Parts: sequence; structure tokens; C-alpha cells
Amino acid sequence: MTQSRMTIRLGHSPDPDDAFMWYPLADMPAGSGPGGRTFCPCIDTGPFDFVHVLEDIQTLNERSNRGELEVTALSIHQYPFVADRYAMTSCGSSMGDGYGPMVVAPPGQRLQAEDLGSVRIAVPGEQTSAFLALSLYLGQPVPVYEVVPFDQIMAAVTAGRCDAGLIIHEGQLTYREAGLESVLDLGRWWGETRDLPLPLGGNAIRRDLGEMMQPLCRVLLASIEYALEHRDEAVDFAMHYARDMGRDLADRFVGMYVNRWTIDYGQRGRDAVRGFLQEAVAAGLVPDPGPIDFVLPSPASLAEPA
Repeated sequence: MTQSRMTIRLGHSPDPDDAFMWYPLADMPAGSGPGGRTFCPCIDTGPFDFVHVLEDIQTLNERSNRGELEVTALSIHQYPFVADRYAMTSCGSSMGDGYGPMVVAPPGQRLQAEDLGSVRIAVPGEQTSAFLALSLYLGQPVPVYEVVPFDQIMAAVTAGRCDAGLIIHEGQLTYREAGLESVLDLGRWWGETRDLPLPLGGNAIRRDLGEMMQPLCRVLLASIEYALEHRDEAVDFAMHYARDMGRDLADRFVGMYVNRWTIDYGQRGRDAVRGFLQEAVAAGLVPDPGPIDFVLPSPASLAEPA
């Protein structure tokens, strides 16, 4: 008897780290993949057929408000707003372990971290974890800002449209080439003051999938593990999303955000998520999500619900 298939729309950013860890799930027939290539899943996906939905993180956050995707990347900042619709997965996290989003500015401005409450800052989205971390640093919601697509923030700063930019993704490695300097490294600040990594992004499964949530999480974990075990081929795929980064830089970026934290948050990672959100709740910046539940991968066969 043929088992029925379930289509899973997997939302993630068009970035090297996300492309790397979900490469094993790529099902792109007849030259529909990046570079006009054909890709088939590298692992057993059980009863699930995956469709990749590539959007910037702010757009994915907005879509999660409507529960549009079965599995989606989202900012940790966003989770309290959708905790009734989604549960966090125990795998797939992006943690800033001593590094993270940065505020950058032209060196001629001589901008200092203490000045950031009074200048116009280009930000990648109001629901991003970078925006929440900067708000916690300032002790108030970022006062003056403009939402700019993450890959256009440095250009907005160099053009003088904004005084400073809150950069995420590969901008953390390339801002110097754009003629900018770091004013504040939020990941370093958080680590030095909280002795915890800064939780930035996670993946979440829609709660209405019920008994299929754990088997689905098992496939997601298998994808991440395969990518890490077959690094060269996964980086080859990720290079299609590297936005002019060379291979060495792209590989370095992948290593920053696909690592042991991505396999499982672990107790320290869970503490980091809870601590980050508890501070945000206490500051009145997010609603209280209540206990944060992390979906664990099913130990059972992928073909059977947990």
C-alpha cells in the first residue's frame, strides 16, 4: 500500500547558512535549481515532500503571523508573537556565540555606541532578533530607524541615507570592504554581559501538524547532519546564495551559524532563548510566550507518526 505524501513548505532565507543546512532536502527537477541545475534529496525524507520558499527573514516573520508555512525560519524575537501557531524545533538554530549582529557606520562620523539612541539607524526589520537585541542594549525600543532590506543596509549607510546600519548575515564579515567600521557588536556585548550566546534565529513547525511534528523534526535534523558530514558538496550548493562572497568567506560564514548549536540548542542554548525573551518581556518589548517548548526529533521510523 502506497503511503500518502505530505507537502511541506520550508521557509528560509536565501543565505549560505540556510542553503547549506537544507541542501540535502533540495528537490528541484528539470533544471529548476540554482544555476539551472537539477537537485534531488540526498536523504530519506520519509512521507514528506519539501518545497523551498526563499524569503528574507522579515518577510518570513510576517508570514508566520498568518501561519502560512508548515516549517519556517523565524527570528527568536518573533516567536512570542506566534507561539500559539508554531513550536520551536530543537535543531536548526542560529546562535551568535561571541559574535552577532553589528551596528556599523562610516569612520568619519566618529560614532560611539552611546550615541545610538540619537541617530537614524537602518535596520533589517522590526521583528528581527537584531532589532530586539539593540533595543535591549539601548534600554528602550530603537528610537529612530528605517527598515531597509538586509542586503541594502550598508549601501544606505554609505550613501548617507542613514547614520548607521544594523547588519546581519554576511555583512558581519564584509562591512570593512564597504568602508564602514563597527560601532557595536551585539553578540559580543551579550556574551560578555550574560555569559550566554545570543539567540538569533530558529526554525519552527506549525502546531496543527500534530503527531507529524516529531517525525518532521527528525528529517530536518537528518538534513543538517548530512550537510555537516558532506561539507564540500553542501558549500558548493550554498555558493549559489553567497552574494559575491568567495568560497573561503562563505565557508567561514556557514561555520558561524551551522554548528553544534544547530544540531541541538542544548541546555545552554535553551537557557539563552529563555533569558533573551524573559528580558524582552520584562522590558515590555514582546508578549509573554509562556513556557517555550522545543519539538524533539522522533526516534521512530520516519514513516510513522511519533
